[in-house]
Amino acid sequence: MTRPASAARIPEAVHRRRWAILGVLMLSLLIVVLDNSILNVAIKTIATPAPTGLGATQSEIEWAINSYTLVFAGLLFTAGLVGDRLGRKKVLLAGIAVFGIGSALAAESGSPGQLIAYRALMALGAAFVMPATLAVLMNVFEREEQPKAIGIWAGGVGLAIAIGPITGGALLDHFWWGSVFLVNVPIVIVALALMAWLVPDSRDPRPGRLDPIGVVLSVVGLVLLVYGIIKGGELADFTDAKVLATSLAGVVVLAGFVVFEARSDHPSLDVTYFRNKVFSAAMSAIALVFFALMGVTFFGVFYTQSVRGYSPLESGLLMLPLALAQLIFAPRARLLVDRFGNRATTTTGLLLIAVTLAAFAGFEADTPIWLLEADFFLMGTGMAHIMTPTSVVIMQALPREKAGSASALSNTFRQVGGALGIAVLGSVLATSYRDRVEGSLGVLPPGLRDTAAESIEATLGVAEKLGPRGEALVAPAHDAFLHAMHVTALCGTGVALVGAVVTALFLPGRPPAGRRGEREPELIEAAD
Repeated sequence: MTRPASAARIPEAVHRRRWAILGVLMLSLLIVVLDNSILNVAIKTIATPAPTGLGATQSEIEWAINSYTLVFAGLLFTAGLVGDRLGRKKVLLAGIAVFGIGSALAAESGSPGQLIAYRALMALGAAFVMPATLAVLMNVFEREEQPKAIGIWAGGVGLAIAIGPITGGALLDHFWWGSVFLVNVPIVIVALALMAWLVPDSRDPRPGRLDPIGVVLSVVGLVLLVYGIIKGGELADFTDAKVLATSLAGVVVLAGFVVFEARSDHPSLDVTYFRNKVFSAAMSAIALVFFALMGVTFFGVFYTQSVRGYSPLESGLLMLPLALAQLIFAPRARLLVDRFGNRATTTTGLLLIAVTLAAFAGFEADTPIWLLEADFFLMGTGMAHIMTPTSVVIMQALPREKAGSASALSNTFRQVGGALGIAVLGSVLATSYRDRVEGSLGVLPPGLRDTAAESIEATLGVAEKLGPRGEALVAPAHDAFLHAMHVTALCGTGVALVGAVVTALFLPGRPPAGRRGEREPELIEAAD
């Protein structure tokens, strides 16, 4: 097939194998996303006392998730710049190798502290993988094919979400909890071999200097803020002096980071990009939807396993409709964008997310399971119609040679939104649960009451140790968790509605018929 004259920027040899390259990029993306979706199913097992699990508390579980997310988000800025400077292929290979080493070490963790540390090492590698995949994609596909390729790339996230819980559940049914990390190693080996063979290297001909001060400020600020939020949930007291001081310090450091980046001549985060309202709205939509969804995923595992009594594998299978919806609709979302525009497509997706989150506020222990499955499918549908349009807007807002920076920004906002979602909504869950269950713990010795009130798993663990005397705690624990889940779901609904308002106000509408597929004028101006 003859290529159009406009498609002269991509070498012919690369153009011919572009779909094979996309497949390899999706494999590397798969292992990064797979890890978090697998861990979600393993949360309950890791919270179980040894030898079955590590006996991690709810706050330690949150840190096992957020140590990955915070390091990942904090380094994405620099990772994108390093890829633009040294070459995206080199960065991809190194990042995947480090991720594989961290996975092998995490599998052998002997304590929650070790798991948290090795998860941070995995994030160090993942931070260099994620932005490089989209940056390579933007450099092997011509502009007219980029929306389709990004849609397929986004569908790969849905595939990982589908495979992760099912794989994790199957592993937990037959092996020890560490197998959910060890499974990454063979995937890493295959990805390294294919990448070395197929993927071309590319770089920014005019890369910026690295920004170590900005990186340190962003990581320190995020860690302080999230630590304060998680600690407030653990104590069920957000007015505690330590909680307030830590959270405020995080906000101050992050504000200092923004001021420093605005004045720097080589910022890791170019804040001038955010003068473009379309770009800012797309970023906000990504952050807000992951804020809501990650918080819901966090309590969803405890709902299906601790309250409903499903096994890890069954719990993973219950997530399948969410993933299938993304697989089906993410590659096709661009068709709705062409017909109705970014604004209508993305806003409708966020409203659908809000409805599905609100539905969780009505779920009880005996709710028909098909309603949960339908809710997950609609949630995945909404997500597919948010991620593809916003990703296209963000990636096409900047010149091709800045693809690493655009990808890094997109993924940073997604990860920071997810981290804050887990921290904030996880803390809402913990606080609501503690407030509700404390009145039922009078039968316990005073020394056990505080521990038992931390989470539903802690309460059920204490009840199991007490034998017949502890059976009286099971029903109050389930009731308290359902109450906490309802409160948390409504908070997530509010966040999704805020995102819908932002996109309705600022994302572009349907382009004129003669200019569909072209960049919006405002985006061209921002890129130039």
